[in-house]
Amino acid sequence: MQERSSVAELVTSLRAELNRYSPGGKLPSSRALVERFRVSPVTVSRAIAQLAAEGLVATRPGSGAFRAEPRAEVPAPGDTSWQEVSLSGDGGPEVVPRTVDASGVLATLAAPPPGTIEFNGGYLHAGLQPERALSAALARAGRRPGAWGRPPTDGLPELRSWFAREIGPAVSGADVLITAGGQSALATALRALAPPGAPVLVESPTYPGMLAVARATGLRPVPVPMDADGVRPELLADAFRATGARVFVTQPLFQNPTGATLAPARRPEVLAIARAAGAFVIEDDFARRLVHEDAGPLPPPLAADDPDGVVVHVCSLTKVTSPSLRVGALAARGPVLERLRAIQVVDSFFVPRPLQEAALELVGSPSWGRHLAAVAAELRSRRTVMATALRSELPALALPHVPAGGGSLWLRIPATGAGTGPDETAIASAALRASVAIAPGTPYFCAEPPAGHVRLSFAAVSGAPEIAEGVRRLRTAYEGLRAPAPSGM
Repeated sequence: MQERSSVAELVTSLRAELNRYSPGGKLPSSRALVERFRVSPVTVSRAIAQLAAEGLVATRPGSGAFRAEPRAEVPAPGDTSWQEVSLSGDGGPEVVPRTVDASGVLATLAAPPPGTIEFNGGYLHAGLQPERALSAALARAGRRPGAWGRPPTDGLPELRSWFAREIGPAVSGADVLITAGGQSALATALRALAPPGAPVLVESPTYPGMLAVARATGLRPVPVPMDADGVRPELLADAFRATGARVFVTQPLFQNPTGATLAPARRPEVLAIARAAGAFVIEDDFARRLVHEDAGPLPPPLAADDPDGVVVHVCSLTKVTSPSLRVGALAARGPVLERLRAIQVVDSFFVPRPLQEAALELVGSPSWGRHLAAVAAELRSRRTVMATALRSELPALALPHVPAGGGSLWLRIPATGAGTGPDETAIASAALRASVAIAPGTPYFCAEPPAGHVRLSFAAVSGAPEIAEGVRRLRTAYEGLRAPAPSGM
């Protein structure tokens, strides 16, 4: 952290001084900058590289760094209004428009204003990420023979075999494709399994990123309600009969956002229902490595109990490591694997080999097991702190389920209407004014939600003190909305 801070400070100082030099003028030598700012040569090198990436500085090997020539004026924007007509002309009224609504995804990706507590985050806080292990793994990977060459399009055989072992003994490395993270794998699976305009059955509520991918592909998400034990099989069977769908997307372990786990008795039932409908089940196993220390033994993936190739399995290393380690896997059996392979090759050719090599180095190192254990213990602690604080400070927001995995809690808001509480949009807006960001529940539903909800992440913040402060701010914001207006207003 100190090195990063030093680089940022030096970049700020040098950027402020650039106007002292004419275009093409030479900056002080690296040695002079080291002595003047009392920083290391590595810090100077990284700061100059950042300024060069911004186009403010040009470097010449053996000569030094120079102020870059001014950029050419950007031409005035043209008339792009014609695109509205083109993008909406998708082939006729029978075709579902390929709308792209990324708002639900951006709610967890966009950086809030400085000082805001991020209860809306979708990834581990930097303090939980294995940065040192990742850096070491990437350094070792870069020295492997052929590390910068073209990898096999399906992925490195060793990495495919590792994912196969993680899924279960029924899956081999030949059944696995390496993908650029879980989101890419979901997009590939949906495109492979359903034509534009087709219905796709989804849990209700469900992950907004999957809904966004489905709609962008021209599919029609159809909700199937859940309860505390996961998707309801009788309603799943009804939905297959009513729609003729050939795909069902599920998160059977620590579902996002509810945290529910599919009950043991329902697992074979769900697969049998899909098999009878001639349909695929896309299993998004995103949270298996976000298990909490007190979870007990986990059920195997659905793909491990699937001899008939009903399940297309999706998993990733991203959630438990870093947003930038975008390495995941698709596993499938039968002719569908060839279609998945073809779509992935057309879309992206392959996942960069250095990332795959780094992933192999990471999961094969002694630090991997230690990291997973540390995350499991810390997530359990943070979950307990947040659940306790919410029940004490905000009892009006119902917490029906405390999960033993994942990184968030799903709260139900009291029904809106005369004499009741505020809606989720008002709560989210008031919370942001109080410098705490939360995720409203509506984007998690593909139809009208049965009630208002909010999702709060405990994985994306620094620890227990920040959780306590965030809940305190949220309580203040919520109470301010419920307070009666002053008389005479």
